[in-house]
Amino acid sequence: MSDGGASGNGRAADHLANERTFLAWIRTSISIIVFGFVVAKFGITLREFLQTPNRARSESGLSLVIGVGFMSMGIFMALVSTVRYRSTMKQLMAGRFEPADTVVTALGVVAAIFGAILAGYLIFTARYL
Repeated sequence: MSDGGASGNGRAADHLANERTFLAWIRTSISIIVFGFVVAKFGITLREFLQTPNRARSESGLSLVIGVGFMSMGIFMALVSTVRYRSTMKQLMAGRFEPADTVVTALGVVAAIFGAILAGYLIFTARYL
């Protein structure tokens, strides 16, 4: 991101871009945490629709596990984005930059896995409605 003529502190535009990227990751992680909360509470709604407490208990437990999984993923993303922001800031200060290939790929794969789990859960719960 820094041009070759920049001082060791990096250009202001590069640091601002780093901050915008960090804030985008934070917004995404907050969204995933909130989504996880909604999924965890989905079991309560399902129980109300089915009005059979015995059957809904297992769905509620499964939605709780999936919801907590999403919330954990959101928390993990917030932590990873903080580490990545600090790392990029140090790289910019040193006048170099290395893309985050591994981190981005890992988070993408984890997000795809959680999406598949959620799709499977929706298919599983659709049998009872």
